[in-house]
Order: sequence, then structure tokens, then C-alpha cells
Amino acid sequence: MSLDMQEFAALLDALLYTQSRHAKLALIAAYMRAVPDPDRGWALAALTGGLNLKAVQPKLIRDLITARTDPVLFAMSHDFVGDLAETVSLLWPDPPGARLASPSLDSIVRQLTDLPRSAAPAVVSALLDSLDPQGRYALIKLATGALRIGVSARLAKTGLAQAFGLDVEAIEEVWHGLTAPYAPLFAWGEGRAAMPTQSDVPVFRPFMLAHPLEEETLDLKDFAAEWKWDGIRLQLVHVAGQTRLFSRTGDDITASFPDVAAAFAAHATLDGELLVRGTAQGGEAASFNALQQRLGRKAPLAKLQAEYPAFVRLYDALSIAGDDLRALPWSERRARLEALMPALDPARFDLSSLVEAADFAALQALRDGARDAAIEGLMLKRRDSPYVAGRRTGLWYKWKRQALTADCVMMYAQRGHGKRSSFYSDYTFGCWSPAGDLLPVGKAYSGFTDAELAFLDKWVRAHTTGRFGPVREVEKSLVLEVAFDSIHVSKRHKSGLAMRFPRIARIRTDKPAHEADTIETLLKQAT
Repeated sequence: MSLDMQEFAALLDALLYTQSRHAKLALIAAYMRAVPDPDRGWALAALTGGLNLKAVQPKLIRDLITARTDPVLFAMSHDFVGDLAETVSLLWPDPPGARLASPSLDSIVRQLTDLPRSAAPAVVSALLDSLDPQGRYALIKLATGALRIGVSARLAKTGLAQAFGLDVEAIEEVWHGLTAPYAPLFAWGEGRAAMPTQSDVPVFRPFMLAHPLEEETLDLKDFAAEWKWDGIRLQLVHVAGQTRLFSRTGDDITASFPDVAAAFAAHATLDGELLVRGTAQGGEAASFNALQQRLGRKAPLAKLQAEYPAFVRLYDALSIAGDDLRALPWSERRARLEALMPALDPARFDLSSLVEAADFAALQALRDGARDAAIEGLMLKRRDSPYVAGRRTGLWYKWKRQALTADCVMMYAQRGHGKRSSFYSDYTFGCWSPAGDLLPVGKAYSGFTDAELAFLDKWVRAHTTGRFGPVREVEKSLVLEVAFDSIHVSKRHKSGLAMRFPRIARIRTDKPAHEADTIETLLKQAT
């Protein structure tokens, strides 16, 4: 294996087994300093989710390995290991004769980019033959985009900043104006060129985020309150005749919402919540479940756009008419945004209204009584706060409404990923139908402690009644108290319901399964 691919494979391996954030940053920084262009640029793209090698899907990898080894052995091994890349990298047979020279990371990416699916089996097979197990593991992770090594895009960029003494916020400022393998970024980091500028291109600016409000009581003279809407956070940017829509993670989603992009022509960068209007709500904001009909569609048909018209409820202004407003207090930015509103299309843009209350107790009563389909709770913003990237203590708070709960019965379990790959940690649960059947109502993989995970894993292994690939069906006898933010009617699910943010709140070993909640009970809470 070439040094570059060997280093990338070693990096993935080290990141997977390193829990410390500080240690992960050190690993990424060392790699970025040691490996030359363009390999480190492709590695950075992989770590930040910037590679999309469409021709290589998990099914292709499964088909290749089952053609070369016993399918039953593969199925059993995959079930035990819990990770496709790790299983295939170890089971893949070495080709006869001497192994061919291993390609570089750059060569691998260029071979897989725009690869016709008809040619993918031969190309991927040849690459796997040329690599050792560690290299095969890295190749499969790279090609399928399923790294799952505990590294977020932000962490990878922070590692890059640490490698060259850069400001991570400055990297975020120019990131979306650059493309992999990011040669200008590394030239800037190594002092060979000036910082890239995107003054004539719409670029993403990091969002300001909020801390959860725990036990604090805030003075409403210092803080403004507005509803926390249940859509997806969106940044609108229009510069030099170009409009871009960015998600919270900085992904360009302009093509998915052309109706919104076409309506925005103000020279500004605005922060808001992307929602859809619902006919049942009289044209007001519909639930997140309705918004999901639009999400992930890169070229939505006109019919879908008409059925689920998207709009943005605006929160804040980062810039207007070329003036950077982020250093101004929230109250001044709000005034500038209010002045801009008449210039925007009211069918596509409105202003998130402020919530007035006499005192904090009255505000809490308003929050607890809010069960609008599109409301998650309240946002509390310090009136003199600048717009700063990330979470800054004492400036913005999110105050979610109390979670709903339901007693459900565990039906299926599946292994987790990464450090949870040896545990059954993903649980599907259901409630009773009028006919007396259990119907799935959700799936959760969080909310429990390590001790509770150990208990649940042991219980699943001792009460398995059937297997379907990596999924175990279990005896329908364990009740889980599930907390969730909201529940919606859904035609896509057999139960007719879809939970929003379900998590395990409690293991109810004290409650018999026949006393778990019914679908009818959940329907009464649906929005």
C-alpha cells in the first residue's frame, strides 16, 4: 500500500478507537501536516462528508463478497461484527500471486468519481484486491460514505485549523466557496497564499446556537422570547445575483427548495426556519412530518412543491445590503430585519413573532400550553447579544416544551455502530392496535445509561425469538417508557403514526406488556 493510503487507513483506524476529542483533533492535525496534496484534501472531504461516490453502494459490496465467500459465513460474520466494512475487509480473499501495487488515495477517488454503475463491480474488485485488510476497510468506508468514526465535519475542520494555526471560524467562512481537494485552503494554511475570499459568491456563515435552559429563571427585561419552530434551520444568502440556501450543517440545499430560492433576491444573509404550509392549518406552518415530504429531494416536481409549499420564518439578519450586522446587538439586528420585511415576498417569508409575557412564570405557562404542530418550545435571546458562531453561554437559550411519553413494548433490536457495535442498542417498539396486535410506532437508540444498555443487550440476547439479517425479533414482554417531542399522523407507517425525537426514558420491568399504551391513546396526542 502506498504511504498516502496507508496513512489514511491508519487515521480512520485510530479515530475509530479514540474517544477523546482532544486526541482526535491531534490525530487529524498530524495527518494534515504530514500528508501531501491532493491526498489530504480528499481525506478532508471524506471526513466532512464532502465525497459522494454514487456508484458504490453497500449492496454492491455485499454482492461482491457473497460471490467470493460463503454467503452464510458472511451473514453470520456481519451479524457478529456489526460493521460491513470491517467484515468484508477481513473476509475478502487475497488474489493469487503477488499483490499489485496499491493506488494512492487520489487515484482511488478519481477512479470512483463519476464511475458508471455498470463498471463499478470490476473497478471496486480490483481495488480491493490491491489492498490489505486495513486498506480495504478504509476503501469501503471512503466509497460508501459511511465513516461512522465519531468525527463531525466541524471536528475535522477544527483539526485542520489546529494543524496550521488557523481560525476555524475563518475556515467556515470560505469553506462553501471551495471544492475538494481544497488546494487553496492548504496553501493558505502553509503560508504559500493568502486566505481565499468569496466576496462575490454566496458563502455559508456558521449559525449562532443556543444552550438548553435548565433551571435558570431569566429576566425578560434582558431577554426576548419567540417560538421555537419545528422545521429545519436555514440560512438564506443572496450576493451578486446568486442565491443559496444552506442547512444548519452548511450543506447547500438550494436545489431542493427552488421555490424559496427563486423568491429571494434581497442582498442579504438571513437566518430562519424552513417550514411548509399545511392546508389543514389554513395555510399556517404544518408539522415536521409534512416538511419531511420535501426533505432529501434534490429536484422536487412541481406537483410536490404545490402540495407542500415551502416558506421561511425569519429569525435574524447576519448582513443586509453588504453591511455585516453580526457585531450589533440582537435588538438592532431585529429592527433591521423588520425594516427589510416589506421588500420580501410574503408568500415565502414571514417574521417570527415575539412572545409577550408579564413575567417568567407567565411565559412558562404559555410554553407548557403550546401544542401547535410546528412549535417545539421557546427561544430566549439576550437583547444585547451579538450574532456569534456556535454556543456562547448566557446569550441564547432554547426552552423546549415538556416531552410526551408513552409505554411501548420492545419488538426488535439491532446492533449499534462504532463503540456500540457489540451491543444491541437500536430498539424498535410498538403499541397495541384495536385488534390486539402490536404495531411499530418508533425506533430509538438513546436516552439510556451504560448500565441500562448492558441490561437491555443481555435481555435481547436472552429473549430472541427470530432473526432477520442483523435484526433480532424479541419476545413481546419488555415495556419501555418512551419520551418524544411530538407525534404525527403518517401514511408511511403501518401504525399510522410517526414519533419526533423518540428516546428511551425508562425501562418498565414493573409493568406487564398487556398494559402498554394503545395506538388509539397515541392518536389523541397526534398533531
